[in-house]
Amino acid sequence: MPGLPMHLSEAGRYHRRMRSVRPLAAFLLLLVMTSCADEPAIEPVCRAMEFEGDRFTACPYDSRRQSISLVWRSRPGAAIGSMKKLSRQTPATDVAFAMNAGMFDINGSPIGLYVENGVHFQPVNMRMGAGSFYLKPNGVFWVDATGDPHITQSDDYMAAAPAPLWASQSGPMLVVDGRLHMAFEHDGASRHVRNGVGIGAEHLAIFVISEQPVSFGKLARFFRDRLGSREALYFDGAVSSLWAPSLNRLDGASRLGPIVVVHPAAPLISGRP
Repeated sequence: MPGLPMHLSEAGRYHRRMRSVRPLAAFLLLLVMTSCADEPAIEPVCRAMEFEGDRFTACPYDSRRQSISLVWRSRPGAAIGSMKKLSRQTPATDVAFAMNAGMFDINGSPIGLYVENGVHFQPVNMRMGAGSFYLKPNGVFWVDATGDPHITQSDDYMAAAPAPLWASQSGPMLVVDGRLHMAFEHDGASRHVRNGVGIGAEHLAIFVISEQPVSFGKLARFFRDRLGSREALYFDGAVSSLWAPSLNRLDGASRLGPIVVVHPAAPLISGRP
């Protein structure tokens, strides 16, 4: 017997999801094809991409194959503060990539929620204020106990009260349920090298840094239209930094707060999954 017809609103949501899956699938296919090119396979990490005439670097995290952590201080009261300092205390073999991951004050302390290995160092910040962090809605990037990544608007996060293993609050949200932040112009005059994170398919987050100064609107569209992310969160601008050992890249900004570190998976063995 033929199935019941899909409700029109459900059909619309289905087709929107499928449109978002297509660009993401193309990105993932590129990673798989690259990883199959060599024996033994070398895990692909960050990829250069172009969008609307500007260049971006996209670095995926897959919780099924990699692990993730957030770092902030080298000791109490002393923020790590830079990728160069992080590289001096962390072997490059333990790093697939690292990127700045949230707003901070003049001392390098997170100004919003910050959770490191299950320990809450800062609470959710719901205050009003000036600056990008306070452009509501802002949000929380968080990782659950299984390693799966999530992005949740701050007020929804407060209501749900999850128990994250890792979390960093930042703002503004770039993409909310497939829609761009309502305050963004199409391509506004404020331009910086910017970075953020988007949620892709299940188990997948994609961390992105622009290679030229770009507007909020263009970064948001890159996440939604190029990567297919239905949720994306802004991390920072001007100080945006990437450490990617496989690219021999170590950015030199010397004033950072929280840093996300993605740790490499074990090399694939030919003939095994």
